[in-house]
Amino acid sequence: MKKANSFFWGLALVAVGVFLGLNAFGITDINIFFDGWWTLFIIVPCTIGLFTDYDKTGNLIGILIGLVLLLCCQGFWDFDMIRKLLVPAVIVIIGLKLIFGNLLGNKGSQMLHRLESGNGSVHSAAATFSGSNLDYTGQVFEGARLDAVFGGIKCDLRGAIINNDCVIDASAVFGGIDIYVPDGINVKVTSNSIFGGVSGRDLRNDPNARYTLYINAMCLFGGVEIK
Repeated sequence: MKKANSFFWGLALVAVGVFLGLNAFGITDINIFFDGWWTLFIIVPCTIGLFTDYDKTGNLIGILIGLVLLLCCQGFWDFDMIRKLLVPAVIVIIGLKLIFGNLLGNKGSQMLHRLESGNGSVHSAAATFSGSNLDYTGQVFEGARLDAVFGGIKCDLRGAIINNDCVIDASAVFGGIDIYVPDGINVKVTSNSIFGGVSGRDLRNDPNARYTLYINAMCLFGGVEIK
């Protein structure tokens, strides 16, 4: 992910440099300081994040906000009307994302449901205005629910006994969750994030790995980091 992020940012900077160079030689007359040019500081990072981040919802909302502000600066829409409609529109988008995300489900959430309704072992941990350090060394790990609200959780699976695919449901609200993953295991992330997100190592699937860790993350002004 870091390589892709650097590539897109490098491409954007090269394009700006080329335009400035062409303008300097009089070949082109491109005015990069057009009305609303500052909205590019919202649109460009969110567009890059759409291709490089695990979560797409926050970036889509950012692009929407940036485009709406740009159209207002260009005189197509009225700022006062947009100010009244923007917040409700963002709330509706978030709600639809959560509704359809839960209805459609994913393999991780289905696995967690089976563990909780069957004989599986699902660990639970919550950190509210506090911190929690979870070390599963020597323990069989199948699944966990982690909730950090104005707090932090460290979940260390590097010494855990993993005999099957496993799942972590991670919720970070104004908080952070660090998940330490052992080598030789695939990691697949599903994320619903608003002003937050999932970051960490390059999660390439290893064809030789026997098991997969599914991470369902919900971040609200918070983050989940995979290490």
